[in-house]
Amino acid sequence: MTETTSGPARGSRAKGGKAGKGLRIERVHTTPGVHPYDEVKWERRDVVMTNWRDGSVNFEQRGVEFPDFWSVNAVNIVTSKYFRGAVGTPQREESLRQLIDRVVTSYRAAGEQNGYFASPEDAEIFEHELAYAVLHQVFAFNSPVWFNVGTKQPQQVSACFILSVDDSMESILDWYKEEGMIFKGGSGAGLNLSRIRSSKELLSSGGNASGPVSFMRGADASAGTIKSGGATRRAAKMVVLDVDHPDVEAFIETKVKEEEKVRALRDAGFDMDLGGDDITSVQYQNANNSVRVTDEFMKAAQAGAQFPLRARMTGEIVEKVDAKALLRKMAEAAHACADPGIQYDDIINHWHTSPESGRISASNPCSEYMHLDNSSCNLASLNLMKFLRDDDEGNQTFEAERFAKVVELVITAMDISICFADFPTEKIGETTRAFRQLGIGYANLGALLMATGHAYDSDGGRALAGAITSLMTGTSYRRSAELASVVGPYEGYARNAEAHQRVMRQHADANEAATRTDDLDTPVWAAATAAWRDVVQLGKKHGYRNAQASVLAPTGTIGLMMDCDTTGVEPDLALVKFKKLVGGGSMQIVNNTVPKALKRLGYQPEQVEAIVEHIAEHGNVVDAPGLKPAHYEVFDCAMGERSISPMGHVRMMAAAQPFLSGAISKTVNMPSTSTVEDVEEIYVQGWKLGTKALAVYVENSKVGQPLSAKRKEPEKAAEPQPEKVVEYRPVRNRLPKGRPGITTSFTVGGAEGYMTANSYPDDGLGEVFLKMSKQGSTLAGMMDAFSIAVSVGLQYGVPLETYVSKFTNMRFEPAGMTDDQDVRMAQSIVDYIFRRLALDFLPFETRSALGIHSAEERQRHLETGSYESGSEEMDVEGLAQSAPRQGTDPQGGAVSTGSPTAPQAAAPAPAQAHNSTELVEMQLGLNADAPLCFSCGTKMRRAGSCYLCEGCGSTSGCS
Repeated sequence: MTETTSGPARGSRAKGGKAGKGLRIERVHTTPGVHPYDEVKWERRDVVMTNWRDGSVNFEQRGVEFPDFWSVNAVNIVTSKYFRGAVGTPQREESLRQLIDRVVTSYRAAGEQNGYFASPEDAEIFEHELAYAVLHQVFAFNSPVWFNVGTKQPQQVSACFILSVDDSMESILDWYKEEGMIFKGGSGAGLNLSRIRSSKELLSSGGNASGPVSFMRGADASAGTIKSGGATRRAAKMVVLDVDHPDVEAFIETKVKEEEKVRALRDAGFDMDLGGDDITSVQYQNANNSVRVTDEFMKAAQAGAQFPLRARMTGEIVEKVDAKALLRKMAEAAHACADPGIQYDDIINHWHTSPESGRISASNPCSEYMHLDNSSCNLASLNLMKFLRDDDEGNQTFEAERFAKVVELVITAMDISICFADFPTEKIGETTRAFRQLGIGYANLGALLMATGHAYDSDGGRALAGAITSLMTGTSYRRSAELASVVGPYEGYARNAEAHQRVMRQHADANEAATRTDDLDTPVWAAATAAWRDVVQLGKKHGYRNAQASVLAPTGTIGLMMDCDTTGVEPDLALVKFKKLVGGGSMQIVNNTVPKALKRLGYQPEQVEAIVEHIAEHGNVVDAPGLKPAHYEVFDCAMGERSISPMGHVRMMAAAQPFLSGAISKTVNMPSTSTVEDVEEIYVQGWKLGTKALAVYVENSKVGQPLSAKRKEPEKAAEPQPEKVVEYRPVRNRLPKGRPGITTSFTVGGAEGYMTANSYPDDGLGEVFLKMSKQGSTLAGMMDAFSIAVSVGLQYGVPLETYVSKFTNMRFEPAGMTDDQDVRMAQSIVDYIFRRLALDFLPFETRSALGIHSAEERQRHLETGSYESGSEEMDVEGLAQSAPRQGTDPQGGAVSTGSPTAPQAAAPAPAQAHNSTELVEMQLGLNADAPLCFSCGTKMRRAGSCYLCEGCGSTSGCS
């Protein structure tokens, strides 16, 4: 444990701090006299990330240096996202050492300057321990730290922001501006609009007020404009409205109506895909909406009583509504379009450490950070699988003591960052410096539970999750009290001391009351109990350095940086994963946690092998040889035949919530068979179980993303081919009355259309019909004319390859992603049409010479070096162990001089899969609730209440 000393402090002390003290830092992982970099094997790799749709290079940096145990994905993402400096210049970072040094040395320098360490030796140990933990993927700071710390740009370290707005035009315009500045920096913000008077109230001039829903339109348009001005993802924002606001029903209905508009416009041929030209006509799409409900409201809904809606300026009752009907309206809206979510106001403020400085009225976009208005939170997450130890006899232990020491180290670093951090607005800077909110959390919980033989939805799984969360937060506040003894408590502590101490006792009481279940969680609970005892005692004496310590964030990009199998508090996506190979290509593998779980459950090696082989073939454990049905639940995942029930997600949130300062970023997935009543029951249970916020998603409730279209098989010719007449002048060879054809529906950049290609009975293309937009429109007329011209040319003998060579690569709008797995990106509708025709009607040699290949052929080329189906295919073991030492992975893989070990039950990844989400969709026949990545086009996956791209690390959230 880190200790404090009364020795001389180094450098200037932090504001409000005490002179003459400093932290003694203990070595946990490092060796005196040996730098952590010298204890790992380094290798040079080439990172070439390509767009799998068209083969174009998205990012390239060769010769980067990483430890040999870092995966392809982690290397790709850190190199492309976090290395600073222009690519190709000497200033560009080229080694993980440079990245870690840039950040860690900045933290050490700030710690020394502000009196955190007892001696230079302690500062050096701090630096080495921090570097080791990042190097070995034990933890990671949130993305802004890696972007900004140690560079010449503003040292922003926070990813989560909460703003405020009052009932004045000046405040509303300030809201637009402040939100815009945060979006510009790539972060997200949330706020509560309930101070704005409703449309049912009067202005001081006597006219009717516009109401918050009206002003939401302006903010939504602003967010969309800033996004389209250069960002590669949707703006991340949260809008909250109190349930007693007179405009609450209009707020609830906003997205439902817009969702209906999206469907209608898309059916009419408009480009309504994310990022499409016409999507800007749809409002309220750049924010997550949440209704803030009270205990009074929930009790009224349970009793079927009336509930008052109150004027914002006077507090007078404007009208009374049926509380149950209003809750039902919320459930209906969420069932239809996933919005609004729900936040439980009394529960949130019951755990508020600083109520004398203001209520908690809003959250960040992903709902995990909840504290004062005009504040921010910087995040860091620990990789739980790094603390699971297996001994030689097969026994497992969660290393609680080492976990606590790493938590102490990370909390110290996070608090130091506030000393030098910059903020997007002065108000946010003032509040954050005064309350020093932190958000330590973890990732890989789902993997940990499976590896230890616990079902995600089980008493044992929840007990282990609760114990780890309690130990993490208890250790964080203990360190916060120790920091207060060295550099002083947060500025707002004196005013809120009684409330802060009360909340600490609440955490400690919840820890005491928690159920212990087995040999894994009991020691962790014991360590947590000791930590909370210290928290209460040290807090009384010194106060606390931080008003908030912990949250459970989505851990999107940083989860990939740490090579985590699962994000945040989420369960595993599925039992089979997509894995890129260091030498190029990809595999589908059974999760490494599955054999660990089977071993923990007592299965012998030969049984484990048989079960893993079954999972590799079927994607689930049902009827796996030798696996007891009672153990099936251990392998339940977020998707698949045995997916976790909605209440299983809620119960896991409830198990962790009493031990968190903030909340949990998580969406409760519900099957398509769920009813409005089911959604309403989830809301009620979330309230009864003490969660702070909930969002639900009912499968297939929102307008779907483009999916791969299946083309119809050509029909057999109804009539024999007429005799051809060969002349020296052009003669039109018309098609017979009955002709085989293919009708293909397609989407290019969100614009939908249909193409019918009819051929001669000998399979030669003879005519093309294109249908787009409404009949009588200019576009429809031009498509008809173009179709006739091409069809007549084909019938007069113009070779199809001539058209293909002339029209492919022609660039104009609409352009972008398609829903065709063989042609995933098109530079125009014409480019797509002739690529599709080439694939359907030209022989392989002809179109290959034009550079046009199917998805299957491109995958074959990755595996064998040849597009042709007759070429020899390398077996899986050869692919994994004999990969070329240099080369390029067209799917975005880094090329290494090292050789990975072939995973258990591995098989070549299907040609259409480019990440785990797409693999799961193909294997299980499901459609995942996720958009396509703006940057690389692969399907994203859920990370908390946000989305994450496994291919390039992009996120739709704020972390």
